[in-house]
Amino acid sequence: MAWMVANRVTPNLLMLALLAGGLLMTTLIKQEVFPEFSLDIVTVSVSYPGATPEQVEQNIVLAIEEKVRDVSSIDDMTATASEGSGTVVLELAESADGQAVFQDVQQAVNQITTFPDDAERPVISLSDHQRDVLDIQVYGDVNETALRAYAEEVRDRLLQSPDITQVELEGVRDYVIRIAIAQERLRSYGLTLNDVADTVAASAVDVAGGSADTASGEVLLRLEGRRDAAREFERIPLLTTPEGTVVRLGDVAKVQNGFEDSKTEATYDGARSIGIEVFRVGKQTPISVSEATRKVMADLETDLPPSLQYAINGDSSQIYQQRLELLLKNAFMGLLLVLVVLSLFLEMRLAFWVTMGIPTAFLGAFLFLPLMGVTINMISMFAFIIALGIVVDDAIVAGENIYEHRERGAGVLEAAMAGARDVAMPISFSILTNIVAFLPLLLVPGFIGKLFGVIPLVVITVFLVSWVEALFIMPAHLAHGRPRQRNRLSAAIHRRQQAFSRGFSRLVSDYYAPFASKLVAHRYLTSAFGVAVLLIVLAWAMSGRMGFALMPKVESDRAQATLTLPYGSPMPRMAETRDRLEDAAEQVIADNGGEKLATGVFATIEENAIEMRVYLQPADMRPISTAAFIQAWREQLGEVAGLQSAQFQSDAGGPGAGKAITVELSHRDTDTLDRAAESLAARLGEFAGTTDIDSGVAQGKNQISFTLNDAGRSLGLTNADVGSQVRAAFYGAEALRQLQGRNEVKIMVTLPQGERDSAAAIRNLLIRTSDATYVPLHQIADIDYSRAFTQITRRNGRRSIDVTANVTPFDATSRITQTLNAETLPQLAEDYPGLTYGYSGRQEDTADSLHALFVGFVLSLAGIYMLLAIPFASYLQPIIVMVAIPFAVVGAIIGHEIMGYSLSVISLMGMLALAGVVVNDSLVLIHYANTLRQRGENAADAVRLAAVRRFRPILLTTLTTFGGLAPMIFETSLQARFMIPMAISLGFGILFATGITLVLVPCFYVIVEDLRTRLVR
Repeated sequence: MAWMVANRVTPNLLMLALLAGGLLMTTLIKQEVFPEFSLDIVTVSVSYPGATPEQVEQNIVLAIEEKVRDVSSIDDMTATASEGSGTVVLELAESADGQAVFQDVQQAVNQITTFPDDAERPVISLSDHQRDVLDIQVYGDVNETALRAYAEEVRDRLLQSPDITQVELEGVRDYVIRIAIAQERLRSYGLTLNDVADTVAASAVDVAGGSADTASGEVLLRLEGRRDAAREFERIPLLTTPEGTVVRLGDVAKVQNGFEDSKTEATYDGARSIGIEVFRVGKQTPISVSEATRKVMADLETDLPPSLQYAINGDSSQIYQQRLELLLKNAFMGLLLVLVVLSLFLEMRLAFWVTMGIPTAFLGAFLFLPLMGVTINMISMFAFIIALGIVVDDAIVAGENIYEHRERGAGVLEAAMAGARDVAMPISFSILTNIVAFLPLLLVPGFIGKLFGVIPLVVITVFLVSWVEALFIMPAHLAHGRPRQRNRLSAAIHRRQQAFSRGFSRLVSDYYAPFASKLVAHRYLTSAFGVAVLLIVLAWAMSGRMGFALMPKVESDRAQATLTLPYGSPMPRMAETRDRLEDAAEQVIADNGGEKLATGVFATIEENAIEMRVYLQPADMRPISTAAFIQAWREQLGEVAGLQSAQFQSDAGGPGAGKAITVELSHRDTDTLDRAAESLAARLGEFAGTTDIDSGVAQGKNQISFTLNDAGRSLGLTNADVGSQVRAAFYGAEALRQLQGRNEVKIMVTLPQGERDSAAAIRNLLIRTSDATYVPLHQIADIDYSRAFTQITRRNGRRSIDVTANVTPFDATSRITQTLNAETLPQLAEDYPGLTYGYSGRQEDTADSLHALFVGFVLSLAGIYMLLAIPFASYLQPIIVMVAIPFAVVGAIIGHEIMGYSLSVISLMGMLALAGVVVNDSLVLIHYANTLRQRGENAADAVRLAAVRRFRPILLTTLTTFGGLAPMIFETSLQARFMIPMAISLGFGILFATGITLVLVPCFYVIVEDLRTRLVR
C-alpha cells in the first residue's frame, strides 16, 4: 500500500486502464431489455391429429410419462392431453445440466414403440426464453390467400436482412391441398379414401435413381413426379377401367389449394390481419433489430398494394430506450446528490476524488462483466444504481480518515499512508461482508432467480474494483495533489464548506456527545425501547396487513383480454363475441383520448379462445394507466352469456405476470375433481376483490362413440377397418406432406363438406367391407352420444386441475391465501375425500423463493459473523455489530409503509443484501472503540468517543447510500415498480440502521462489558 501511495505513476495507469477499458467494453457489450436466460425446461410434444384428449392421454401421454420417469434431475412433470396433441413439460433441477437431461429424454422417448400409427414424430426441445423485439400487423380488405402471400413476402424480405434472424407468423392457418371425393364416386369405382390417398402418395413424389456410368461420363438418374399445385394433382392417373379408359384424379374429385379446417383468424382494427413477430437472436440488440425491421418495411411500403396496410407495435427497443433513459436519469441524479453531500462535509478536492471512485469502479466492472455473461439491461443497470451509494462508503471512510490526519498537521504523503493504513482492515472486511450478503441472491430458484441473479454479479464486481480504488488509487491522488491558488469562486466555496464542517463538528460535540453519554448511562432502558420497536414492527409485517406478493405488478404498454368459449362453439359465435369485445375496447379508447391512448387493436381467434391486444401509447403519454383501461374495458364489455372464462391483463409480458392465485387440485376420480374445482371457484367468488375466476372445468365437445357390433364382425370388418374409414371421411386421409418454400403443405383426401357436416351424414357413412360391398355405419356399429374431455392435465403422474383468480387490489392476495390455507382448502379436502391440493403459479414460485431466501439469509449471517469475528478476535463483538441487521429490516418495513408498497420477494432480496451493508458503520465504530480501549479508555468512554469520532463518516455513508438510491425510491414511472421495493429496502434500511448504530450499538457494547465483568466476578 505504501509503495502504491508513494508511486504516483502506477495508480494513475491503473485508473486509466479501468476507465478506458471500461469505456471500450460499453461499446461492445450486448444490450437487451431483460437478461437472457434458459428456462431449464424440456418439452416433449406429439401430434395425434383427430384424436380425443382421452385417446391422447392413453396412447401418448402415459407412454411418455412412463419412459421419462426414471430420467434423473427432473424436479416436476406436467402433462397436457388436448384434442389432437399431447405435451409433457419437464422442469429440471437447479443444478441440472440442461443439454445432458435433454439428450437423456430424447433417448427415452425414442425407445417408445407403442405410439399409434397416425401419431406424428415426437418433437423434443430444450426451452429458451424467446426475445420478442416487435410485432408487425399486415392488414386490409383482401382474401386470406392474398394476405398470406404478402405476409410471406414480408417475412422473406425481413430474413434477408443480415441483422434479422428469426421471424414468425401469427394468426395463420397451415396450407392444405384438399382432394374431396363424393361417396357415390368412390362406390362407383370400388374405392375408399385411403385407396385414393395411397395412389396420390405413390404418384406425386420424386424418386432418386442413383447414377449410371456411361461412355460420356457419370449420369444422375431421377424419376420426376412431384406436384405442387392443385391442377397438377388433378392429372394423376387414379385407375384404368376395363374398357381401357384412364380415370384421372380430377375426373372424380375436386382438388383445391386452401387452408386447414381450423377456427383460426386474426384482425387488426377490424380488418383481416396476419401478425409478424420479429425476434432477436444471439448478440443482436433490440435497437439493431428494430432499425433493420423499420428499414425493410420502409422499402416495402412502395410495393404495398392499395388494399393493404401495416402497423408496427410493441417495439421493445423503444421500451429499452425509455427504461435506459429512466435508469440513467436516476443514476445521474444519485451521483449528483452523492457529490453534493460529500462537498458539504469534505473539502472539494477530497469530495471530488471520493466521487471519482464511482465511475472508476463502474467502468472497471465493465471489463469483467462480459466474462460472466452479464449484459447491459434493466436489471444490470439497476444493480449499478444499488451500488452507486454503497460503493463510495469505503472511499469516504479512507478519505475522511486521511482528511483527519491532515487536520492534525500531518504532511500530505504521511497523511495518505497513515489514513489508508488505519482503516485498511475495517474497509476490507466491510467489503467482504457486502459480498457475502449479496451472494445468496444467486441461490434464488426459477424465473425470479434468473432475472435478478445478475444483481449480485454486478454489485460484487463493483465492490471488488472499489476496494482497489479506495485503498490504492485514491490515497495516491490525495498524497500527490499540488495545492493550487484558489480563485475567488473556489475560495468562497472552500470558506463555506469549512464553515459548514466546523458548524457540524460543533453540533456533534455540543449535542450528540452528551446525548450519547446519557444513552450509555441509561443503556438498559434504551435497549429495551429499541427491542420493543423491533417486535412491534415485525409483528405488524407478519400479520399480513401489509400484503405480500411474488413481485409488484408492472404495467405493460398493452392491455390484453382472453375470452374462452365452450369447446365446439361455431365460428359465427366466436366472431360475434370478438366484435363485441373489440367494440368495448374502441369505446374506451374513444372516451379517453383516442390516438393519445392507443395505437391499434389486434385480435386472434384460435379454436375456442379469443385473445385481444390493445397496443397503448408509452406510459408518460397515455392519459390513463393500463390498469385503469382494463377496468373500464371490463365494465364496458359487461356480462357475456355462455363464456367459459374471461381474463384481463394489464401486466401481460412483464416480469411476474400471471394470475394472482392458482390452486392445483388432484384426485383419482375425474368427476369428483371437477366438482371440487367448481366448489373452490364458487368459494373464491365469495372473497371481496376476486376477479377472472376460472374453475378450470370446461364443457367438452359432443362426442359420438362407435362400437363394432356382431353384424359388422360377420361381414369381416375389424375396428381398424372401420376406424380408418371414419377417420379418412371426417378428418381426412393424409396422402403426403411436402415443403413448398418455407411452408409444409399437407395433401389430404376427404369427403366433400356437404357429406360430413351433419349427424345424419355420420350415421349413414358408407363403409366398404372385405367383399367390396358398402354398408351404412349405423348398421355395423353401435353409436353412443356423450361429451369428450376438453383437456386433461396431469401433474407428476396424477390428473389435476388448476383453479385460478385475480385479486384487486393485488396486495390483498396474501390475506386471501391465508384464509384459503386456514379454512377453505382444509374444508374442501373434507368435503371430497381423497382430494389433494397445493399451489402452483405465483404461489409456488413465492414459496420456492422464500425458502431459498431463508437458507441464503442463514448462510449470510453465518458468513458475516465469521468475517467479523476474525478482525475483532472475539465471539461477542460480532453480535454487537450484527444488532443493526434486524433493526435495518424494521427500517425497510417502515419504508414500504411510507412509500405505499406491499412486501414482495424483491423486498426480501433487498433486505438480504442489506445485512452486509448495515454492519459496515457498526464495524467502523466498534473497531475504533477497541483501538481506544487499547489506549487505556474504559468501555463506556471508548464507545462514546468512538461514536462521536465516527459520527461524520457514518452519517456520510448513510446519506450517500440513501442519496444514490433516492431517485429510484421516489421514481413515479410505472416501468420501474418491480425494482423499487429492493431500493426501498436498502435505502430506508440503511437510514434506520444508522440511528441504531449511533444509539443502540454503544449501549449494547457497554452491556456486553457489564456481562463480561459479572461473569469474571
